[in-house]
Amino acid sequence: MNREYHCWHSPRLGRDMELLIFGHAGAKALMFPTREGRFWEYEQLGVVDSLAGKIRAGQIQLFCIEGLAQETFYDRSRSPGDRLQRYQTFENYVLSEVMPLMAQRNPHECTMAVGCSLGAFQAASLAFRHPQYFRKLVLLSGRYDLTMKVESFGDLFEGYYDDGVYYLTPSHFLPGLQCAQRLDHLRRMDIVMAVGGEDPFLDNNRHLSRVLEEKGVPHQMQIWDGRAHRGSAWRKMAPLYV
Repeated sequence: MNREYHCWHSPRLGRDMELLIFGHAGAKALMFPTREGRFWEYEQLGVVDSLAGKIRAGQIQLFCIEGLAQETFYDRSRSPGDRLQRYQTFENYVLSEVMPLMAQRNPHECTMAVGCSLGAFQAASLAFRHPQYFRKLVLLSGRYDLTMKVESFGDLFEGYYDDGVYYLTPSHFLPGLQCAQRLDHLRRMDIVMAVGGEDPFLDNNRHLSRVLEEKGVPHQMQIWDGRAHRGSAWRKMAPLYV
């Protein structure tokens, strides 16, 4: 299996950023890690191995990036507004630095966004706001409202709220989305959501599914038995949905 390590200094973020590429051809998968994950997380969790057959066959190529959660949503040394601003800069890095690299390396017409847990939020937030760049969206065990509190998961903005939080949050901005062009792109996207029946974000997933239904956006909502918010479940989900 082709494996490549890349690192460059991002002028937008003002720091070195690393990523791993697995595979040589096929649909391009932009892989967002979990809250504490790094660019090597999906390799460490065995998700890459679970997709090895598709990767070796040239069906998919993974681009595993940093999620920068510890410098954005989980950086308690920054004010909530500063966390949001740093995250917006991170997204600019993804759109302006990572995605051009993906296009340069691989001309395949399909680009998908994939994420687990916080990575699912990042993938959904980006793809729902920029659907023209993506043909597929795979969301595993995601929370799509970072202001909600459930179990040990708190409001990552600590009560702070502005237009930036609104437009970043799929559960908030999608119900009011009226842009016909963006909705057309969303309706052409292959969207898969998977969550455990005992997962803390089950209700939030159901809410997002209802919103998509109301907007006429086709998607799959897969509910797994028990608690699936863990690597062992994601290793089983990935070959089915990615």
